[in-house]
Amino acid sequence: MNLDFTPEEQAFREEVRAFIDANYPKHLKDGGMREDLPREDFVAWHKVLGEKGWSVPAWPTEYGGTGWTPTQRYIWSEENARVNALMPLPFGVAMVGPVIYTFGNEEQKAKHLPGIRDGSVWWCQGYSEPGAGSDLASLKTTAVRDGDHYVINGQKTWTTLAQHADWGFFLCRTDPDAAKPQEGISFILVDMKTPGVEVKPIKLLDGTHEVNETWLTDVRVPVENLVGVENMGWTYAKFLLAHERSGIAGVARSKRGVEKLRDIAAKEELYGEPLINDFDFARKVSQLEIDLAALEITELRTLAGEQAGKGPGPESSILKIKGTEIQQRLTELTLEAVGSYGAPYYLEAANDEGSNEYPIGPDYAAHSAETYFNMRKTSIYGGSNEIQRNIITKMILGL
Repeated sequence: MNLDFTPEEQAFREEVRAFIDANYPKHLKDGGMREDLPREDFVAWHKVLGEKGWSVPAWPTEYGGTGWTPTQRYIWSEENARVNALMPLPFGVAMVGPVIYTFGNEEQKAKHLPGIRDGSVWWCQGYSEPGAGSDLASLKTTAVRDGDHYVINGQKTWTTLAQHADWGFFLCRTDPDAAKPQEGISFILVDMKTPGVEVKPIKLLDGTHEVNETWLTDVRVPVENLVGVENMGWTYAKFLLAHERSGIAGVARSKRGVEKLRDIAAKEELYGEPLINDFDFARKVSQLEIDLAALEITELRTLAGEQAGKGPGPESSILKIKGTEIQQRLTELTLEAVGSYGAPYYLEAANDEGSNEYPIGPDYAAHSAETYFNMRKTSIYGGSNEIQRNIITKMILGL
């Protein structure tokens, strides 16, 4: 396996970098992921990429994909990470889109894929419930057939950014008498404007509104919104989660984060010396870089396998575990580096155009505490890391 970039791939990197530098929205430069952004900012880059034909690079070309190799897609992620670009949200592009073009019918593909590609339709995910998170198969939301419709009743939770969503994809129990819990679940698309759908905010400790409770009360959904075969939704859900977990690893962004961490540690001081010169802090940064380099090689090996026609297997769980652990360590070290500057939280002042109070400390300290706390979730969503270890044990060791 050759992990070096070819001259053609290097030329591709230069093309991508030039396009990003020329077209990425100026007002979003180095803003990264911010849950308090308005909807139009979330989709601004997505719409630019949609016009270019680059919004869904991993999709098959017949559905609007770029035809890039896995290595080119990796370069694409690196170059976007270089400017901390706000990428297209995964719910449509990386989650429901692949499910629809793999298992959906032609009508569903024609109706839903164009809006995902161009960024005009926002999707949310209806998986977790108050009593069904890691044990997703115990979900209670029901979809009962009534003529040409399903009538859905239940509650979903942690529905990320559902306050902006046009459509959602929901796992619902359609056969309560199935021999196994996994065998009675269906994958159903729901227009979020349908009567009976209610999205209630879950306010986080920092005051932001990222996640929600979604209540479904006698929601009537046309039968044609069922994806694939009734009671086969668990198969589609596992397919979706395997793709989601690979993307959660975030190697390119973590590499960029380590670069920024080193810059911060060179500016901050400890006992009159740059923090990066402190042996203990430098050791922690170096160990992080070593682990990140190993993760990058693992991701490149996985990409090489995909290029050879091998789909995601236990590698997606390995990438998810190590990737999220590295992300958490990175945000922890960043918060340690900025010290007391990480403490102030000035969301209201930041949104007040007349305020002269924001920020306290250097710009690189802004949002460091917020990011640290927010990133605690990464080892839980997409299937908790404990569950991923069970999957690896089962798939590799056969236990």
